[in-house]
Amino acid sequence: MSEVGRTVRPQAGRGAWTPAEAWAKLARGNERFVAGDYSHPNQDAARRDSLTEGQTPFAVFFGCADSRVAAEIIFDRGLGDLFVVRTAGHVVDTGVLGSIEFGIAILHIPLVVILGHDSCGAVAAAVDAVRDGVLPGGYIRDIVERVTPSVLAAHQAGLSSPDEIEAEHVRHTLHLLTDRSRLIADRVASGELAVVGAVYTLGDGRARIMDSVGLDLPT
Repeated sequence: MSEVGRTVRPQAGRGAWTPAEAWAKLARGNERFVAGDYSHPNQDAARRDSLTEGQTPFAVFFGCADSRVAAEIIFDRGLGDLFVVRTAGHVVDTGVLGSIEFGIAILHIPLVVILGHDSCGAVAAAVDAVRDGVLPGGYIRDIVERVTPSVLAAHQAGLSSPDEIEAEHVRHTLHLLTDRSRLIADRVASGELAVVGAVYTLGDGRARIMDSVGLDLPT
């Protein structure tokens, strides 16, 4: 068996988790994190050894690359639980779409979570660029340009505070994924997949839902 095959071969049957069950598991983990009552599940040597033949994560996380926003810690999870994709400002490109589709199509993951956060440097840079009409150099410019539509949409809706703009960027990212990926849209339509957009607050540690498709969730 190839190394790639060894890495992705599922350990359990397809559909082991429903989208609602996957989100409930994450929500409980975040509550533990907020309370400081961690379980640290699936982090021992036995778990590590069990993953040598494959993985069955129950959620895809697409989040910001910010060092303060580590999904496995925020949601009190362990090895093999989450399939994590991160870019600065959770900006979407073909590599991101391919990675998320891999998790859905190959690993049969039932839930995608977009995780933004307050005090996001990429969003702040896009706000500055819109205000000043000046873009940064290098490849940072690409990140800012990809965040800018969210800033413009927020302004058009009369939103101006950093928290409001960051929430709008999460919503924009969610709908960008469902618009650009036929696989995601089809799995949502069939009830096999839900996509949730949440914003993590650095101060209190809580992840709050901003939007969702494929699942009725409290807001």
